[in-house]
Amino acid sequence: MGNDLSTAYLSLSAVLFAVGAFGLLVRRNPLVMVMCVELMLNAVNLTFVTFGRMLDDVTGQVIVFFVLVVAAAEVVIGLAIVVAVSRRRPGATADDLRVLRG
Repeated sequence: MGNDLSTAYLSLSAVLFAVGAFGLLVRRNPLVMVMCVELMLNAVNLTFVTFGRMLDDVTGQVIVFFVLVVAAAEVVIGLAIVVAVSRRRPGATADDLRVLRG
């Protein structure tokens, strides 16, 4: 992989992570917040794959595999909570998740 192409992938990863972090901090809709966390996770995955390719090592790809598995479980649980809260309170924001306390 050329150095220019690696730099482009790392720059794209940084931009995706920044967009995800900005969306997580600014938006109050829980569904959008979950999507922003996923965007940040995929940006980190892109970084792992890029560095793994640059170093000619498969460790980055193995880490990405485990991150994808954990992210899939996180999405299932997160979306179930968001959908359950949205059904009980349409138009709920992240501040309304306090109702989950027992």
